[in-house]
Amino acid sequence: MDPRIVKELRATLGPDRVFDAPTDRVAYSYDATWGEALPDVVVLPLTTAEVSATLRIANRERIPVVPRGAASGLSGGAVPIEGGICLGLARMNRILEINANELVAVVQPGVVNMDLQDAAGQHGLFFPPDPASWYMATLGGNVAENAGGPRCLKYGVTKDYVLGLEVVLADGQIMRTGGRTIKNAAGYDLTSLIIGSEGTLGIVTEIIVKLLPKPAGRTTVMGIFDSIEQACEAVNRVITSGVLPLTTEIMDGDCIEAVQSQHDYGLPADADAVLLIDVEGWPEANAREAEIVGAACGAAGAREVRIAADETAAEQLWAARRAISPALAALGDKLGEDIAVPRSRIPEMVQRIREIGRRHGLRAPVFGHIGDGNLHPYLICDRSDAEMMQRVRRAAGEIFAAAIELGGTLTGEHGIGLAKRDYLERALDPVARQQMLAIKRLFDPNNILNPGKIFAETQV
Repeated sequence: MDPRIVKELRATLGPDRVFDAPTDRVAYSYDATWGEALPDVVVLPLTTAEVSATLRIANRERIPVVPRGAASGLSGGAVPIEGGICLGLARMNRILEINANELVAVVQPGVVNMDLQDAAGQHGLFFPPDPASWYMATLGGNVAENAGGPRCLKYGVTKDYVLGLEVVLADGQIMRTGGRTIKNAAGYDLTSLIIGSEGTLGIVTEIIVKLLPKPAGRTTVMGIFDSIEQACEAVNRVITSGVLPLTTEIMDGDCIEAVQSQHDYGLPADADAVLLIDVEGWPEANAREAEIVGAACGAAGAREVRIAADETAAEQLWAARRAISPALAALGDKLGEDIAVPRSRIPEMVQRIREIGRRHGLRAPVFGHIGDGNLHPYLICDRSDAEMMQRVRRAAGEIFAAAIELGGTLTGEHGIGLAKRDYLERALDPVARQQMLAIKRLFDPNNILNPGKIFAETQV
């Protein structure tokens, strides 16, 4: 990068928040995926005005800008593949307001999801979206990816709880969308357009979110099944019973074997699937709904049903589910994917994944949020083995193709980013795709905002 640009950025933000030393650039070159690319310079703003000033410089000079929060994303969205400016937003981490009467919070993008949960909890409130990485993932990243999580069957995903945004556009203009009201039908819904756009349309600098009162309690039910088809049938029986669960998590036989190899969680090694279903509300209602859930599991063929007697027992049931990721990591390198299909197609999708894994000589465990059809197939591999990695890439492509063929989508919550951009054309209506590209050109005519993400085109 031209030294005069770095000098101008330092004059604008201060020398202690603009870095171009090799060690600093390496630290901002990757996210939670396997991709890695060096930015030319790292900028750490504290205010919306500083973000605006940075984008004005970048747009004038046609310099790529890649926004970055905690870098916990799983689609390569924060990897600066074209160099340029890494715009780190982690220091914009203030909770500006929690209004318990209006059930609203106002936060900066660098606020960690769990920190908002803790702060809202002091008022008897909570923020429903709960990505698995919520202990480190930032709200800005949640907005950029439209993050979900186990609770989204009952509560929905990030877009359902964002009321308004402050966004800095590519040319440095500051735009506000939405507001503080639950209902808002004034004009186009630009808030929803920005959510899930992965930093390609603007940089979010302030977020107004809706909060909810915390439920009185929860009850956990575990069902153990000899076939994944039975587990799917159980979920359908639960949902059609009138019970709307908080969570419906599944882990297949490979996941069970992996977690049991690390610690004895009391799961039978020959089971094909385990379901974890939470209900929440008043204790009296929870007890009745847990009975209905347990009966639905039994009617679907569960070999065993366990109902947690209290919160401690519930945590013990959930321990195996939380152990999946580290247990799979113990098996080798792992490529974690994120697809979603209609619930009725989950058994077929799982069988497709298993067959793809066998055909390519790969172990392919599956877990995820079965209630909304969101599955996480993992491919266990050795990244140092070039031939194996070719098989991994082919297998991943076949999994994506199968999801689309079954009426599903490439991603339920991780986003497209860099990891899936080459497959997006298969998943979108061609006219819709062209309209998306037109929106990108309108918001970012010089293509400086996270270029190369979502769309395979280098010039949009």
